[in-house]
Amino acid sequence: MLERTHEDLTSDIAIIASEFLGGFQKVLEIDRPAVSIFGSARVGEDSRPYAQARATAKLFAEAHFAVVTGGGPGVMEAANRGCKEGGGLSVGFNIALPHEQGLNQYCDLSMTFKHFYARKTMFVKAAEGFVIFPGGFGTLDEAFEALTLIQTGKVLNFPVVLFDREYWRELLDWVDGRLLTDEMISPDDVELLHVTDDPAEAVRIVVESYDARNASGSPAEPAKADAQ
Repeated sequence: MLERTHEDLTSDIAIIASEFLGGFQKVLEIDRPAVSIFGSARVGEDSRPYAQARATAKLFAEAHFAVVTGGGPGVMEAANRGCKEGGGLSVGFNIALPHEQGLNQYCDLSMTFKHFYARKTMFVKAAEGFVIFPGGFGTLDEAFEALTLIQTGKVLNFPVVLFDREYWRELLDWVDGRLLTDEMISPDDVELLHVTDDPAEAVRIVVESYDARNASGSPAEPAKADAQ
């Protein structure tokens, strides 16, 4: 490992701080409630997840919700595209990676991050819930991080919706059959997940949670800014 100097560390800290500041400033530009949508960057325009994400995001836009994605291709592009088609505010928090394509063309607001943890904070800070389409390691990371934040009380009234029952079936069977059976999680933890095949139901779950929170006056985020 190369030796790090005090100046190197100071520079790294400054870059990280600037990403958090820039991200929070972008979040402040979102002038309506928002949902973060995740899914594979590797699916094409002719795929089922692309079509479903596009349709779901369009409905969110029509419900006056902004749509936040990772700003890349695949499901992210589909969601940003659907949001634009619904007349909504489309947001992309992109990440600089050596193998990935750049920002998709359907974002009204965008920022490209170098650090995953700063970027991931913005997905939670901006949103009233997550909708998670079929995807790989990155998609699973977002799903389980959201569940951990809810489980530990870092965010409240924050629905996590898994889209495509068949795709997620084996994972959910493992959660029930292993994690719950072995008492690694509690029955209440299982109830944190919603599963659907219907774009309208995905929108309803998130919007109703947001409306209920506003009606009760309960705080949305005891520590949303702490989410990393």
